[in-house]
Amino acid sequence: MLSEQTMEKELFKEIQAGLPQEPGIYQYFDENGHLLYVGKAKNIRKRVSSYFLAAHQHTLKTIELVQKIKDIQFTIVNSEHDAFILENELIKNYQPKYNINLKDDKTYPYIVIKKENFPRVFLTRRKIKDGSTYIGPFTNVLAVRELIDHIKHTIPLRTCTLPLSPKNIEQGKFKVCLEYHLGNCLGPCQGHQSLASYNESIEQVQHLLKGNIKPVLQNLKEKMAAEAVALEFEKAALSKKKIEELEHYQTKSVVYTKQQHAMDVFSIAHEGDQAYVSYLMVENGRIIQTHILPLSVPLEETVETILVFAIHYFRSNLNSRAKEIIVPFELSEKVFEVKYTIPQVGDKEQLLALSQKNANYALKEWKHKQALVSVNPIIHSAVLEEIQDVLHLSETPAHIECFDNSNFQGSYPVSAMVCFKNGVPSKSDYRKFNIKTVVGINDFASMKESVVRRYKSVLEKNLPLPQLIIIDGGKGQLNAALEALTDLGIQDKVTTVGLAKNIEEIFFPGDSKSIILDWHSEAHKLIRNIRDEVHRFGIQFHRSKRSKGALETGLDHIPGIGPKTKELLLLQFKSVQKIKDAHPSILAELIGEKKAALLNAALEK
Repeated sequence: MLSEQTMEKELFKEIQAGLPQEPGIYQYFDENGHLLYVGKAKNIRKRVSSYFLAAHQHTLKTIELVQKIKDIQFTIVNSEHDAFILENELIKNYQPKYNINLKDDKTYPYIVIKKENFPRVFLTRRKIKDGSTYIGPFTNVLAVRELIDHIKHTIPLRTCTLPLSPKNIEQGKFKVCLEYHLGNCLGPCQGHQSLASYNESIEQVQHLLKGNIKPVLQNLKEKMAAEAVALEFEKAALSKKKIEELEHYQTKSVVYTKQQHAMDVFSIAHEGDQAYVSYLMVENGRIIQTHILPLSVPLEETVETILVFAIHYFRSNLNSRAKEIIVPFELSEKVFEVKYTIPQVGDKEQLLALSQKNANYALKEWKHKQALVSVNPIIHSAVLEEIQDVLHLSETPAHIECFDNSNFQGSYPVSAMVCFKNGVPSKSDYRKFNIKTVVGINDFASMKESVVRRYKSVLEKNLPLPQLIIIDGGKGQLNAALEALTDLGIQDKVTTVGLAKNIEEIFFPGDSKSIILDWHSEAHKLIRNIRDEVHRFGIQFHRSKRSKGALETGLDHIPGIGPKTKELLLLQFKSVQKIKDAHPSILAELIGEKKAALLNAALEK
C-alpha cells in the first residue's frame, strides 16, 4: 500500500509536465472539488513543485494541505502584477481555507449625497447604483456621525423626504417645518431657497467631506462679514458660532502633518498565525481615517506577503487613490504607478511610528487574551470533571450543547442551541432554528425538529458529537429530544439530560429521581450559565423574528402591493408606522398614485 507521501508525489508527477514555467496563479482542490488554496508565482511549475518535493521543510499545516490536494488548476497571465490582482480576486470571492483569512466582516458606512432635487446628505451602509454620490467608505461610524452633525450645524440642508419637484413647490404643496425655524434649513420646500443656492451648500459639504475645511471656513467668514455690514448682528453671531464649531472640530479630530498630498500609511505586527495591520489614510495634511485589520495566517507566509495582502484589501475596499504608500520595509510586490516610501525621519516617519504603535497594541491585546484563555482551561477542567463526577458521565464533557424553545402564544416558534467547549462559549457553533413542521404551541414537536436538524447536519458534515446535551424544559421535551436522537441512531453515543426550569434539577431519561446540584458548586454555576446563555440567545432570536413579522404583516395581503413595492417602502421608511405617517404626495412620488391610493386605503389614512 502506498504511503501518503508517495501518493502525493505520484499525483504531482502526473500533472508536473503540464504545468507551465510562466507567471500566473495556481489553485489546489480537495477530493470533493472544494478550493483549498490560491497562490501566485513567477514560475508556476517551480512554485507548485516546492510543495511536493520539499516536504521536510514545511510546517504541519502545509503538510496537511498537501495531503488534501487531489487536483491542481492554473491560469497563465502576462505579468506578476496581473497574477497578484487575480490571486486577490479569487481569495476575496472564494475565501479558501488555507489562504490568509480576514477576521473583519464589517460593512463600512458611506455618506451619500442623494441624487434628487435639493439633495439630502445622510449616512448609509448600502451603496446602490442610483446615480447618487457616495463618499467613503469610512472605518469609524462614530466619527462619521460626528461629521454629519457638524455639517448640520454649519451648512443648512433639508432632512425631510418631501418630493421637492419644481411643480410641487410652485403649487405650494408643502409648509416649512421646525428645522426651518431653528435655522437648520432655509425652506426650499416653500421656495425660500433656490436650487442654485442649495447646490452651493452641497459644494461646501463636498469640501468638508473630503477634509478640505478652508473653503467652508472662508465662505462662512465672508457671510459673517456681509451680515455685519448689513447690520444683521444676530445672523452674524450665528455665523461666528458656526465658524468656531468648525475650527473646534478641526482641532479636535485631526492629526496634522506638513505633507499635503494623499498618503496611505501601513504597518504590521505579527506573531505565529496571528497578524494585525494598522492603516492610516492621510489627506490634506491630516489623518482622516484609521483602522486595524486582524488577519489569520493558516500557512507559513512572510510578513511581506501578509502586508501586501492587507494593502490590497484596504485600498480596494476603502477606494484609496493615494499615489504614495508609507511602509516599514521594502516590498517586492507594489501597486502600479504608486510611490513607496520607507521614512527614516520627519513627518512621514512619525506617521509610520503612530501606525506601528497601534498595530503593536492590537497584537499585545490579543496575546493578553490568549494568556487568559491558556489559564482558564485549568480552572474549567476542574469544573468539567466535577460535572462528570456528579452526572456519572463516562468522559469529561468538554463539548456541551444546550437547546431551548421560544414562542409567543403559538406565533413565531423558534428553537436555539448554544455550544460550550472547555467550559467557555463557542459562539461560532451557536445555531438558530425557525420551526417549519409544527403548527401552534407544541414544545415537544418543536424540540424534536430542532434536535433532528442539528445532529443530522452534524452527521452529514462528519463533525464531532458533544459529550453532553442539555434540554432546557421538562420530561416531555427531554423525551422528544431522545426520540430525535434515536431516529438518527446516535442515542447511545451522547449523554442527554433535562434541566427543569423551576428548581433547576437535572434528570435522565427514564429516571424517576432527579439530581439536584449544590447551589454554590462551580458545576452548578456553569450549568446555570449555559442555561442563561441559551435563554438569552433564543429570546434575542425570537424578538428579532417577531419584530420582522410585525413589519411584514402590516403590508402583507394588500391588493396591488407586491413584494418589490413592499421592499421599496420598508427600505425608504424603515417601519409601517412611518409609512402611515408619510404624506400621501410622498408615497405617490415613490410608488405611483394608483398604488399610493391602495396603500392609503388599506392603512386607513
